[in-house]
Amino acid sequence: MPFEIIHKPTFTNQLLAIPKERVMQILEKIEVLRDDPKPHGSLKKKLYGYKGDIYRLRSGDFRIIYTYGDGWVALLGVDARKDVYKGDKLIAEETEVDVAAFANLEDLLTPNRSHPPTPSPILGEGEPENLLPVELTEELLDRLLIPKSCFPTLLACRTLDDLLEADVPGAVRDRLFDCITAPNFDQVLNQPSFVTGSPDALLRFKEGNLLGFLLKLNPEQEKFVTWASNATGPTLLKGGPGTGKSTVALYRTREILQQLQASGVSQPRILFTTYTNALVTFSEQLLQELLGQDAQFVEVKTADALIYSLVCHATGAPNIATTKDLLKLVQQAIPQTIATVEGNALQQQAQRLILQRLQPEYLLEELTEMIDARGIETLEAYRATPRTGRSLPLNKVQRQAIWQLRQHCDRLLVDQGMETWAQMRKRALALLQNTPEPLLYDAVIIDEAQDLSPTVLRFLIHLCKQTNRLFITADANQSIYGSSFRWSEIHESLKFVGRTGILKVNHRTTQEIGEAAFAYLQDGILEEDDKERFYVHTGPPPAVRAIPDRASEGSLLAQFCRTAAHEFRLGLGACAILVPTEKAGKNLTGQLNYLSLDARFMTSKDLDLSYKGVKVLPLKGAKGLEFPIVAIAGFLEGAYPTIAKGTAPEAVAEMMTRERRTLYVAMTRAMRALLVLVPAKQPPPLLQTFDPRLWNLGNA
Repeated sequence: MPFEIIHKPTFTNQLLAIPKERVMQILEKIEVLRDDPKPHGSLKKKLYGYKGDIYRLRSGDFRIIYTYGDGWVALLGVDARKDVYKGDKLIAEETEVDVAAFANLEDLLTPNRSHPPTPSPILGEGEPENLLPVELTEELLDRLLIPKSCFPTLLACRTLDDLLEADVPGAVRDRLFDCITAPNFDQVLNQPSFVTGSPDALLRFKEGNLLGFLLKLNPEQEKFVTWASNATGPTLLKGGPGTGKSTVALYRTREILQQLQASGVSQPRILFTTYTNALVTFSEQLLQELLGQDAQFVEVKTADALIYSLVCHATGAPNIATTKDLLKLVQQAIPQTIATVEGNALQQQAQRLILQRLQPEYLLEELTEMIDARGIETLEAYRATPRTGRSLPLNKVQRQAIWQLRQHCDRLLVDQGMETWAQMRKRALALLQNTPEPLLYDAVIIDEAQDLSPTVLRFLIHLCKQTNRLFITADANQSIYGSSFRWSEIHESLKFVGRTGILKVNHRTTQEIGEAAFAYLQDGILEEDDKERFYVHTGPPPAVRAIPDRASEGSLLAQFCRTAAHEFRLGLGACAILVPTEKAGKNLTGQLNYLSLDARFMTSKDLDLSYKGVKVLPLKGAKGLEFPIVAIAGFLEGAYPTIAKGTAPEAVAEMMTRERRTLYVAMTRAMRALLVLVPAKQPPPLLQTFDPRLWNLGNA
């Protein structure tokens, strides 16, 4: 049985640097590995000096660097390396990049230490430090398939710092580093793996006729691509952050598409839903790469985009009330409801007390997320519905008061010609259910379902011709909106017995970040599915630092982003700063730009992942995204979370739990480095619970 050939990005980057006339010989040698990768004579030898099992295969003057396992060979690199022996052992060459010349993250985050750049070796008089080991020329950039638009910027680079800060895409910078320096192949092992395919695919890539390769799933992920695909009902895939649920959903889409075509459906219609607008384009691009021309059969949209479109087509554009509008209506409806409560004297008193005790914000959430989002139509149904995820208990009499409040609010909304998002979603579901012959999808894939309301999920289920072609991914512990629910409350067909899978291997974050974040979450855990957690990557522990004022906050963030980008050989575009409010984000953006660090505040609506500077995002706006370097800051602007005076203690506890999950989601956006900045004076309770065994606390 031949070995499957896979590769790391460093290999294909280095392949581009090799003269075309030498590539064919290298591709022929790779076929030798497909037959047998084991060391043999002087042709295939193990490289010593690495932690992993790394080998080299000779191909004339070039060396193919690889590793292998049970049935597979991973190509790590290929270049004109020399054979360096000590005794009878073939020793790995050291990297040509002097990383000691860069500031170190550990040094930066050590309290009470100044942070001047570590001096590099003294060069000739007037020479800049950290000169590039290879001069960048047009011929080299051409060979590496670098876009012509990047030439002027790159040709002006003379030092490593110039290259790190050059305004070019991150993939271009990575390609150059791989080709002009000797990589550390222990780090290359941690890169994602791609399916190499035939030698012809590598040749087409070398010639610029192949844009990229498909991501190689690991065995755990691969299992769930086809798992329960012929079952009689829907399939649910759960897993923590970074376990690859969304990637599996993409491959599952291809599997379903192929099954439909094999069954005679020549032009299937498949819906792939993502939670945020920011992920629509990203998912479309991945599906295009995965499916080729068949991508035309897959529609990628958010559920709300579908719902809004249906309502507009049926009845015209809805007038959606803002949160500010709704709070005013609730405040207006409370005294009206108190004046008209029903029942005996004791019951009336209990109803008045609950309406006076609860803040308008909490009551609004009860109306929109608990009643309307679940499609509850009667007081009897409201009284019988478990309020899963809400800490404040409400008895039948108290629920009667809130139901009457809802009726008053609904009348006020009608009078002003407005409706809530929850009401519009419910209206869209009714329109769909009453359409005689709705245009349905052959299959529906729902990614990140934990933050969709029951009404939205019912809408999506109704769009699917057969529930056995319904594939859902979810992680309750990443739920940051609304209230939780049980699947059985949504639809009678959502019974996942025997069709629920759990991914346990985290491919995004380091073990240190993942475990620290999970320990922080403990009080906000909704599900205990991830008792066993495994990680691919390791790195420095996440850090918490106390800052006294905005100037200190901006200075430390600027140093952190620059230092981490250097240490991980990335551009500033790899950095994200997550903030609790728009005001905090805009203030921090101004500070960073003042300190000559390019930064831009973005919301999920105007997110630009191609921006080359530091991305400053709202905490909730980062959901579903990932960044190598993440800082969480902006808590000097005011209380976090904002809680109205007089809010019931149970309601406060509920809000705090939800915000803890929000911070957990923000922490797990980080892939390699994480920093949390807390106010030195009176930090919020949510920013005081960091396990010193897992977090680098310094003097925070």
